[in-house]
Amino acid sequence: MPIAADDAQHGTSHLYRAMRDFVQSMDDTLPGKFEITKEGIVHDLTAPNGPHELTRARLRRHLERVMPEDLVAHTGAPDVEDEPERIMRRPDMMVIAEADMEGDGSFDPRTLIAAVEVVSRSNPDNDWVGKMRDYPLLGIPVYAIFDPRTATGAVLSDIHPTPHGPRYATRKDFVYGEDVTIAEWTISTTDLPRYPNQ
Repeated sequence: MPIAADDAQHGTSHLYRAMRDFVQSMDDTLPGKFEITKEGIVHDLTAPNGPHELTRARLRRHLERVMPEDLVAHTGAPDVEDEPERIMRRPDMMVIAEADMEGDGSFDPRTLIAAVEVVSRSNPDNDWVGKMRDYPLLGIPVYAIFDPRTATGAVLSDIHPTPHGPRYATRKDFVYGEDVTIAEWTISTTDLPRYPNQ
């Protein structure tokens, strides 16, 4: 749910910094997650539930079994941020080298190998629309979406220029039960839960 707006052509850096200060002040104060998109501040109202967190935990375990030891499937803070683009996001999972996690502040999104999202029941457009637009703008080469509402997902890659800005050129859809390749690593989806009553 957008709660503030920043015109991409007329917005100023001080407006972005004010939004960033607001988001950081709300961290751990209100339930849910705040992020800054090209359209303004988005608030995912509900805290992650059991199936969301179980999906994230299993995906992390599957990826870390097949990746080199110097890479991490990171599921915590901080955000990834590109101040010139006025975007600050916190993926559910970031595939990143341990060396690129050193230092203070937000991660440089261009150091991510992949971003992984588990679709929120309360705000699926944030993952399927907003992040599909923002992640190529941030230079994240691979974006994997897992949707426990429908037991489906997609892996997006191959950033290319378009009249509307960088977009992913390749989309590979999948259903739970199929193996999925994220960047260079293939994992199983057979044990991923669905949201109840779906």
